[in-house]
Amino acid sequence: MSTTKGRTPGARRVLEAAGRLFYERGIHAVGVDLIAAEAGVTKKTLYDRFGSKEQIVVEYLADRDERWRAFLAQRLDAAGPAPAARVLAVFDASRAWSEENGSKGCSMVNAHAEISDPSHPAYPIIIGQKQWMLDLFTGLAGDLGRTCMLLHEGALVAHGLNVFADPIGHAREQVRALLASNVC
Repeated sequence: MSTTKGRTPGARRVLEAAGRLFYERGIHAVGVDLIAAEAGVTKKTLYDRFGSKEQIVVEYLADRDERWRAFLAQRLDAAGPAPAARVLAVFDASRAWSEENGSKGCSMVNAHAEISDPSHPAYPIIIGQKQWMLDLFTGLAGDLGRTCMLLHEGALVAHGLNVFADPIGHAREQVRALLASNVC
């Protein structure tokens, strides 16, 4: 379900501009005037294509999630069938994703900091992405899956805050040691 396929060029520019701005500045800090200006469209075009800022947020997060899952799938496939190698591949993918897509941490965590109301249309995307990650980790590491996810999510937050160098690598090494001691 690509959010950009079948979209007009102007609508694709809106999503690209909104995605960049939401990630860099925050969802609440970015208005439709700025999105329209950055995309080179009128506000009327923006509203004709999306109906509301909320819908743009939904599509931004859905697109980000879809791209992350595809990015991760390639790395999981390359890691082979061993569960421990696949868990570590998640951390490697997160490091590579962060290098390619921004250093402000996880877009879903950032969005949740601004959208914590379950009735917001973007809320299910945020929670669904994190549930998917938990299911992935527990599917690969069993009872250790929750611990793997906690280390992964903490590493993403620490990366976004730039608290210390290479938190994703540090978390990966903690998970590697944990998996080696529990032989998953």
